[in-house]
Parts: sequence; structure tokens; C-alpha cells
Amino acid sequence: MGRAAPRAAGPGGIRAVAFDLDDTLWDVGPVIVRAEERLQEWLREHCPRIVAAVSLEEMRAARERLARSEPHNAHDFTYLRLTALTAHARECGYGEEVAQLAFRVFFAARNELKPYPDVQPALERLRERYTLASLSNGNADLKLIGLAPLFSLSLNARQIGAAKPHPRCFHQLARDLRLAPRSILYVGDDPFLDVEAARAAGLRTAWMNRGLAPWPSHLTPADFDVADCMELAELLALGPDSCQA
Repeated sequence: MGRAAPRAAGPGGIRAVAFDLDDTLWDVGPVIVRAEERLQEWLREHCPRIVAAVSLEEMRAARERLARSEPHNAHDFTYLRLTALTAHARECGYGEEVAQLAFRVFFAARNELKPYPDVQPALERLRERYTLASLSNGNADLKLIGLAPLFSLSLNARQIGAAKPHPRCFHQLARDLRLAPRSILYVGDDPFLDVEAARAAGLRTAWMNRGLAPWPSHLTPADFDVADCMELAELLALGPDSCQA
């Protein structure tokens, strides 16, 4: 997606709201489980020697080893999965093109998901007033998921070359939005990777606390603690007093 055009400031000087994706806008755990099951089914049909030789747990371990051996690529989940699949194919006597075909199966299933029910109506409401963006460590595709029209900008670790909590992620977000960091509210479910990291980069922060968990006592609380996206949309519509950190 292209660069976003700044809008007039909303309450508290916030001009843009940027979201983490996995576990903030949808529950990613079951999605990955289903995608890996779909991958296994495809491999069982087309490359049975891989399934016979390498379990799902061993595939995960191989990706972890690859990330440790190539720390400069550890942020790139697509690279890790493709490269590991290529090695499995080669070791089991298949052509390396098998990895691309297998990854397509996984990736399609990885993006077959339903956002939480509050997400789309809240994003539509927020979009009337704010520029919306996403910044994720994962490789979800908003076009395949169906939410892309609501976002002016979508960034992930693979594009940036670094993963949260690296400040480069948030600096890139601010540059592409053409906004000062303080004008951006970043929303995420992880207290450290999302909230603490965004605050350190100068952004405003909101903790997506769907499980109503206690905030970690060793971290400074987020500017907002919300149970879902609709609560956030309502807070941002209340006026300046609701948006003062």
C-alpha cells in the first residue's frame, strides 16, 4: 500500500491509529494450527517422503535453528518457512520447487480467518476520523483477509527488515504516514512488543486487552487499556480529555 495522507488532528492530537494484527484483530493460534494441518495434508498427498521423515514439531525446530543461525533473517517468517521447506524437500529427494507450492498452500490457509466481530465495524467508524495503518511482525495479508480497503498503510517485519520491538519498525511507520510519532496511536496485544516498544519510539499506545488480564507491574501502563476495537473507537470519539496520556 502507498503512503498515507495526513488528516486533521482528532482528540489529543492523534491523526492515525495503527494496529498490530495477530492476536489483536483475530485469534491467530487456531489459524496457524489449521494452516499447518492443511500443509501436512498437501505434503502427505504430493510429497509423502517429507511427512514420513519430518514431523510438524521437527519442522518448527528446523525453523528455530535457522533463525538462530541467521539472526539477520530471524524476523522474516516467510523466509524461514520457505527455506526450511526447501531443505526438507531436498533432503527427501524432491525438487526445490516443492517448497514454493507447499508454502502457497500454507499461506492461503494462514489468511483464511475471521476477525473478531468488533473489528470491522470499529475500523469503519475509526476510518471516518483517522488514517488507519497496520504494523505486524507476522505475514498476514490484509487483501486476502478482506480488510485492506480500511487501511491506508500496511507494514510488516519482512518489508521493514526488522521485527518489533526494534524501533526501526515504528520509525518506518511514522515516516510512511508522514506524521510525528506522537500523532500516532499504536494498538496491540503484547505489553512489551507492542506497547512498551511503541512508547519508546515516541508513539501513543493502546493495549488490546481482550482477556482482561492484569497489566505487567514492571511496565508503565499504556495510554489506553481496551477490551476490543469498539471500546477504542468510543474512547477516541469522546473528546480531548479521553486522549490525554
